[in-house]
Amino acid sequence: MARPFKSPKAASTPRPAKPQPSAPVSADDADAASASRAGQRLHKLLALAGFGSRRDMETLIESGRITINGQVALVGAVVDEHDVVRLDSRILHLPFEAELPQVLLYHKPEGEMVTQDDPEGRATVFDKLPRIKQGKWIAIGRLDMNTSGLLIFTNSGELANYFMHPRYEVEREYAVRILGELTPEQMSQLTQGIELEDGPANFESIHASGGEGANKWYQVVIKEGRNREVRRLFEAYHLPVSRLMRVRFGPVALPPRLKRGTMLKLEQKQVVALLEWAGLPVPRKPLKQLSPHEKDRATRVFVPKVRKQRRSLLETANASATPEQRPARAPTANRRIRQESDLVQASRQNARLNTGAKKRNDRNR
Repeated sequence: MARPFKSPKAASTPRPAKPQPSAPVSADDADAASASRAGQRLHKLLALAGFGSRRDMETLIESGRITINGQVALVGAVVDEHDVVRLDSRILHLPFEAELPQVLLYHKPEGEMVTQDDPEGRATVFDKLPRIKQGKWIAIGRLDMNTSGLLIFTNSGELANYFMHPRYEVEREYAVRILGELTPEQMSQLTQGIELEDGPANFESIHASGGEGANKWYQVVIKEGRNREVRRLFEAYHLPVSRLMRVRFGPVALPPRLKRGTMLKLEQKQVVALLEWAGLPVPRKPLKQLSPHEKDRATRVFVPKVRKQRRSLLETANASATPEQRPARAPTANRRIRQESDLVQASRQNARLNTGAKKRNDRNR
């Protein structure tokens, strides 16, 4: 029996090699890599995700804590949607399409610190911030513990960088109450500039706004945020500042309905206007349509609640110390110390109650 004719086997095509993890791209080769691969700079995506400013993200990448597909990332690396980016073994979900950031206004009262970690365990503004799903809250500018007024929070590192970077010279307006009064010559000199310990400084403008008795109010505008700059400018003329409140930061003014200790979330259109003012790209996604009830709830002034209780380092050390190492607690004069007779009396009372309950149960049977 004749066998059917068999055609010769076609040459098998070579198996495609498995894609190897992409190596980190250095700053010198970033332009060449971006030309051959559609991606975005890593530090830019981290800033968009709200982890900090671009400069902070470059410092974070230099620390070696960021990896791309298992390889340590370098400054200027380019990533796309298929790369796995980790921070200390935690996978990061980066926004390759920019989303509309969140902006929160807070009327800070005196006595709160603008820091995320205070060694003395004092109250901070970050203890009251609502939880956020993407990124983290970034404080735009700082106010010392004795200064109140407008404080802005956002999860956009680029927007925060534009507000705070010295080259953009964003105006900050303060209402200042001093003990005394400036002369016209002193007001003119403050606008021209005087020498401080860390260099010359000046007000962009200064106007008297009344006052009673020895206390006088002034409205001042500066374009930089050096430490205690407003107070030091007045103290140069031996005029101590008794009250300092920030009423405006750039185009954002302190709303009259935002009372001390309350917060307010900006509307979507107001956030878009801020991005356009800063020259930042506006997300292409359409704005989320909110019902009147949702819109009213989203933009309602609310009083923040403390999410956690902070303890000082002294309390933490005492809690972790052994009973022998803890300081002895002095008994108060009105405090009654439990004695052995109290325990005997309590045990007799419990015995009587148990006996009565047993008799009742026998009757019910």
